[in-house]
Amino acid sequence: MRVPFLSSLGGEQDEILASEALYQRGVARIRDLIAPSAIKVSANSLQSGETLVRTHFVIAYPRYLNTNWFSPVVNLDFPMDTAMFVHPIDTRDILRNLLKSATRVESSIQMESEAGKVRSPVLETALHDIEELRDKLQQGTEKFFRFSIYISLYAQSTEELNRMSRSIEAMLESQLVYIKPSVMRMQQGFTSTRPVGMDELDVANNLNTAPLSTTFPFVSADLSSNDGILYGINRHNNSLILFDRFKLENANMVIFAKSGAGKSYFVKLEILRSMMFDTSVIVIDPENEYKHLAETVDGSFIHMSLNSPFHINPFDLPKKRDEAEDFEGLLRSNIATLIGLLHLMLGSVTPEEDSILDQALRETYAVRDITGKTDLAALTPSSFPTISDLYEVLRNMEGTESLAARLEKFTQGIFSGFLNHASNITMQNQFVVFNIRDLEEELRPIAMYLILHYIWNEMRSELKRRLVVVDEAWIMMQNDDAASFLFGIAKRARKYYCGLTTITQDISDFMGSRYGKPIVTNSSLQLLLRQSPASVDVVSETFYLTDHEKFLLLESAVGEGIFFAGSKHVAIKVVASYSEDQIITSNPEQLVEIEQAKREFDEQSGWSGN
Repeated sequence: MRVPFLSSLGGEQDEILASEALYQRGVARIRDLIAPSAIKVSANSLQSGETLVRTHFVIAYPRYLNTNWFSPVVNLDFPMDTAMFVHPIDTRDILRNLLKSATRVESSIQMESEAGKVRSPVLETALHDIEELRDKLQQGTEKFFRFSIYISLYAQSTEELNRMSRSIEAMLESQLVYIKPSVMRMQQGFTSTRPVGMDELDVANNLNTAPLSTTFPFVSADLSSNDGILYGINRHNNSLILFDRFKLENANMVIFAKSGAGKSYFVKLEILRSMMFDTSVIVIDPENEYKHLAETVDGSFIHMSLNSPFHINPFDLPKKRDEAEDFEGLLRSNIATLIGLLHLMLGSVTPEEDSILDQALRETYAVRDITGKTDLAALTPSSFPTISDLYEVLRNMEGTESLAARLEKFTQGIFSGFLNHASNITMQNQFVVFNIRDLEEELRPIAMYLILHYIWNEMRSELKRRLVVVDEAWIMMQNDDAASFLFGIAKRARKYYCGLTTITQDISDFMGSRYGKPIVTNSSLQLLLRQSPASVDVVSETFYLTDHEKFLLLESAVGEGIFFAGSKHVAIKVVASYSEDQIITSNPEQLVEIEQAKREFDEQSGWSGN
């Protein structure tokens, strides 16, 4: 038998142990470094340095608890610590107690019945709940637990501490959850909320699995799927926001953000990743944001201006996809769209003038022998009439002097080079950008309407997977006809395998239009990035945001916000690789550096070739 070492030392054992104890007393530990020098404990609070602490515990719950009911408390902008203690209880013990409770309640019901009293809903409800819980426990679908919640609040003054206590009490009492401060046990309460797993208060309630599961506040929707593109990272649980927007009920998206919040960055990142899945993309670019991306992916960059060589004729008609398609219907639809465009060009139009324009447009097409019976396949871009043809028709009609005079500046005046030509652009490239930065402010809504009309005709002519991006959409929302046309595309895009992305930084102008909310409701995807204090209330009312979500939008960094997909929404952080960032960045400093690097590379290449 082996003799332990200390036992073999005989009388020296006590001396060694005493020396070891003395040594350990002199060893500094982490808790010695972080612990306060002293704490002051009173009946209603605990003081450490200048900080006051008050701990509360939950004493009662309602019959039903809503999912995520504790989340508003956790998300309050208060300094606090919370602790939850869950102690499983043996099911057999609970079943025995429930049997006794059921027997007592049944006896009470029987006694009241025999006494001729009116039945008690309270007793019958209690019996029903007991029996239901017994069945679930017996089947193993439910478990039983002793559950404690403690909340420690921190403040610099008693007044502030009282205010915070009242706020939390009111918030929880509105859900029929009642709390109390741990009066005369503040030290035990403070210790119970430390990250050491010690429940010194020991104030618990009995809960089964279902209500207990509602207590945990860490709830976040999951937007991950097996296919699609990466949109960003879920800020709550770091999961991937990965899905295919074309598999939703529609593929439309609206994006609201203040300037510099990262909306163009997000859109360009989506475009770049979508193109990898053979998605064609068309962008209306008012601010030259997409030029660098177009150059990088070898896309088409169509610069629209008064002196531009690129032209779009609003009188163009879409090509028939099949023989069954009604050409007369196509013609009528195009005339209706042209009337909306002319409203933009001419300004205020009376009902009489509107009727004249309808007749004049039909006659303009007839001048070029285009009627409901024309063979559309035989027509070329030069076959269609132009604004000049409409101008001549109006001049030869009675009562059209005002209309002809207002239209003249688009045929012979300062804007004559913009609309009065046959179309000479193609949409065969996978990525096409229409840039309207250099157009006059008066022409911008007209240009956006015209381009969307041209894109719409292309969509109807050829069915393929497309994204159409309308940046600074508030420009179109300022006019009812333009807003109505945009809404029409949002409603019908799904039929043509297309997703419309609408971007704006001026949410007040956008939602001020009667078509603003319908466009939002017809978009399965919504992205809210950082908002200004002036607009956050409008955003909150539109999307029914909580106070926490409003605060999140006000405090979000660039590329952070809330992402809605159908009925789900998550806090998102947009992420890109280094290579993607170099392609899609809108940071002026980065763009200058990239251009400088290009020039240096070109100079070096030229020098090495000599």
